Formats: sequence, structure tokens, C-alpha cells
Amino acid sequence: MQATVKWVDGVMFLGESGSGHAVIMDGAPDQGGRNMGARPMEMILIGLGGCASFDVMTMLQKGRQAVSDCSVELTAERVDAVPAVFSKIHLNFLVTGTDLKDSQVKRAVELSAEKYCSASIMLEAAGVEITHSYSVEST
Repeated sequence: MQATVKWVDGVMFLGESGSGHAVIMDGAPDQGGRNMGARPMEMILIGLGGCASFDVMTMLQKGRQAVSDCSVELTAERVDAVPAVFSKIHLNFLVTGTDLKDSQVKRAVELSAEKYCSASIMLEAAGVEITHSYSVEST
């Protein structure tokens, strides 16, 4: 896997993935930015949510669950020091569908957290406390 990050100006950077996708990262005006993109630490949080959601949806689809919507809300706390690393992250999955089995959603979230989500497991190994919850809604 490869990526390139190129400075644009101020504290704005253009990140490009090895697969050819680009994203703008920028800082707040009080840090010299123009607020034109996500902060780099927000990108880590978004990446974690994407990684975990990929796992959960893959497992639910393999389990023939009729999911019509899936989102994950992430909240994070950072230490009050430099570097301001994450200390805690909570992922709350909201899964909507027809005749969804609560037990399958629960198991998918657990397996993502314990076995499959590379981002989550990597952050936990670095000392971040990661917790998960979920809710199921019927359509």
C-alpha cells in the first residue's frame, strides 16, 4: 500500500492514495489553515469508521441480512498534551433494515472489533481505549 501527501500552501495538503483517490487536508484558521478540508486526525477517525463499517456490512451481507442503511457515529477523546493522541474512541453503529437479527448485528460488530478491523486493532495496540455499541432499526 502506498500514498503521497503533497503540501499545497499554509497547512493545506493533498493526499493521494495508491489507488488514485485524492483528499484535501487543512487546518483551522488559527493554525494557519483556511478550513478547506478535514484535519489529519479527523482522517484517522474517518478511516477507522470506514474500516469497521466495511467489516460489519460484509458480514451482514454474507449473513443475508436485508440492510437498507448502516452508519457509524464516532466520538473520540485526545490527551491534553503534545502529541495530542487519541485516548478513547467510541463507535456506535446504526443499522437499519428488514427483519434484521439483533444477534447477527451484535456478532458482526464484535468480530470487527476483536478480529477483523485492522485500524481498530492497530489503534488499540497503541494504547487507545476503543469501545463499540450498536442499535438496530426496522424499516
